Amino acid sequence: MKSFTQKLALTTALVSSIALGAVSAQAEPTAEVLHYWTSGSEAKAVKALKEDFEANGGKWVDAPVAGGGGDAQAAVLRSRVLSGNPPAAVQIKGLSIQEWAEAGALGDLTKLGEEEGWDDVLPPLLQKIVKHDGKYVAVPVNIHRVDWIWANPKSLAKVDGEPPRTWDEFNALADKLQAAGITPLAHGGQPWQDGTVFETVVLGMGGAEFFNKAFIEKDMATIKSDTMKKVFDQMRKMRGYVDDDFSGRDWNLATSMVMRGEAAMQIMGDWAKGEFLAAGKVPGKDFLCVPTPSNGGYILNSDSFAMFNVSSEDDKAGQALLARLILGEKFQETFNLYKGSIPARMGVPTEKFDECAVKSMNDLQSASESGALVGSMAHEIAASGAIRGAILDVVTEHFNSDMTSDVAVERLAEAIELAE
Repeated sequence: MKSFTQKLALTTALVSSIALGAVSAQAEPTAEVLHYWTSGSEAKAVKALKEDFEANGGKWVDAPVAGGGGDAQAAVLRSRVLSGNPPAAVQIKGLSIQEWAEAGALGDLTKLGEEEGWDDVLPPLLQKIVKHDGKYVAVPVNIHRVDWIWANPKSLAKVDGEPPRTWDEFNALADKLQAAGITPLAHGGQPWQDGTVFETVVLGMGGAEFFNKAFIEKDMATIKSDTMKKVFDQMRKMRGYVDDDFSGRDWNLATSMVMRGEAAMQIMGDWAKGEFLAAGKVPGKDFLCVPTPSNGGYILNSDSFAMFNVSSEDDKAGQALLARLILGEKFQETFNLYKGSIPARMGVPTEKFDECAVKSMNDLQSASESGALVGSMAHEIAASGAIRGAILDVVTEHFNSDMTSDVAVERLAEAIELAE
């Protein structure tokens, strides 16, 4: 049986290669855009891109796939590529970009990147994500910070609580909230959300070196260590801090619980901030943004658009236009103000960004300099889809059962070894 990569190579060999820097001047720029931005703030952000694209003469074909985290979209994308009918532009990230590039499914954006000067405006860490063999194969839209606590200040005030700086402080605060009849942690019982919480605990309890040894190097001594057992001990505590109806809940509904005061906190990337802002909430007043306990760590997530191999001149023109707009200063500012993230492009003015975004920018710089910056496992920056899936399976099973921490680390090690 042919491997997935071999199948893709055979399929994409039938599709003509793409040269985005040189498209016919007569072409009508057209782009079918596959994405999973369907919540309120996300939909508003992608609408801004659509309007910008159309204002510049493009024809946008919207192809949204509901489901935060992109797992549902990934299945649709694989089916489309294998059938020889890929969308022109696809929201994609991390190591998935490299896997599709290895399979020969992505076009070469390098000439366009040279014309637009992308090497001069993109941080080196993002260039590593969107380049394959030194060639641009995708364009980054933003930088998201994953390790945030979003808190309702009124809920905290009811128990004289302060945002936690350590996991012990988090537990003490959660216990006080629970005793006062307030749900401490708004959470959605979906594997990617479980993984989001898990990786913040891994960073907080183990540090950046431990995080990378576990998720990038897949070091078995690290995975089976006492520190990892303590991580699962903390996850067991977290399970006790969520409400009974968490199973299957979408992340934005959990954000709404914090917004309404039904829950005090949510651990989620800064796309959650977009929900608060879309509802007219003011940071520092109506909600608080505090990094999860990590002693200066930062978990990076980044959304990108990859341009898949297409044959028509209209599609090629659409891809070129879309890529130019995505990395333009105007869109980088507009999109990230809506989305809650910070620009992927360096040098975008910060005046319009709120205090949470400015803190994210400053903390990103500090973490990068100190070596405490890591790529997200749960959001496919630091781990392949197979490794991520293996980790999330164990984390979710542990979170929804009475599995001990000792058993969890053994299961985690076995799952990662099988996935490699």
